[in-house]
Amino acid sequence: MSSPPSEELVLSWFDELSNWGRWGDDDRLGTLNHLTPAKRVAAAQLVTEGASVSCSWDIRTGRQPGATVESQRYMLSTGLGLEDEGRKGLFDGGRAGGAQEYIGMVFHGLDVTHLDSLAHLFWDGKMYGGAPASLVSDRQGALMHDVLAVQDGVTTRGILLDIARLRGVDVLDPDDHVYPEDLEAAEELAGVRCEPGDVLLVRTGEGGARIRERRRYNANKPRSGYQAACLPWLHDRGIAMIGSDVAQDPAPSGYRSISMPVHMIGIVAMGLWLIDNCQLEDLAAACEHRSQWEFQFMLSPIRFVGVTGSPVNPLAIF
Repeated sequence: MSSPPSEELVLSWFDELSNWGRWGDDDRLGTLNHLTPAKRVAAAQLVTEGASVSCSWDIRTGRQPGATVESQRYMLSTGLGLEDEGRKGLFDGGRAGGAQEYIGMVFHGLDVTHLDSLAHLFWDGKMYGGAPASLVSDRQGALMHDVLAVQDGVTTRGILLDIARLRGVDVLDPDDHVYPEDLEAAEELAGVRCEPGDVLLVRTGEGGARIRERRRYNANKPRSGYQAACLPWLHDRGIAMIGSDVAQDPAPSGYRSISMPVHMIGIVAMGLWLIDNCQLEDLAAACEHRSQWEFQFMLSPIRFVGVTGSPVNPLAIF
């Protein structure tokens, strides 16, 4: 079993893996700078069937046992009573009606598949690139590094590395963390190699366990994930964005002073974009059926102004 790097070494990666200034002082894309037009064109060549697979969980509103923060739906108008005499319709001579609702949610957390922007986290009072954390305020939101940086969406090659399949288990044990050698063994098993500009999705099997046990993602339950040792590997490979069926970091991380090293070093130092809480069971089945673990990947955030991320529905297209 691999040994975790020391806490001192992990903390040193804030400097050693930093991409601050690498793509200029006005950089807002971070690791998405690895994604070139040629990469997008090459990814399009992977599509031969036109089959699309979602990598997102359904967003359920109302009371959900085990939810970190419940998403809320308030109906502003409905179809109730419109068939009753005296209540027929609202306009067009009483023949037409309509429904609309208000939706409210906290998408950061363990319930909603979402994208973290580079304004989501701070370390020592700084965001990616050295911008002061105070540029995210209560009145104006994120004045820098909001999710509008990817307003045109992300289209590139996606790769699924199925670590649960590699291990021959349904779901990784909480203390079975994913190390660089696991990523490379999964590459060899799948016949692929992660390259600059790719989106890397890692499956631990947690999503399948949730489906089988009919439960939500328990924030207090220990879980597997990318061990911090993966950070130099992700940096060296030029990965544009990572996702997993957990929240990237294992819990507990094993480090006292940095509970989420993949989030903190990834976002703040590297400018690495993260997709938390994916549903990868359907994608894993699609890849295994085709014996194909690479695909065109597409993701579009909602164009929120001043917001630190967005709910997303990532798509794998074969």
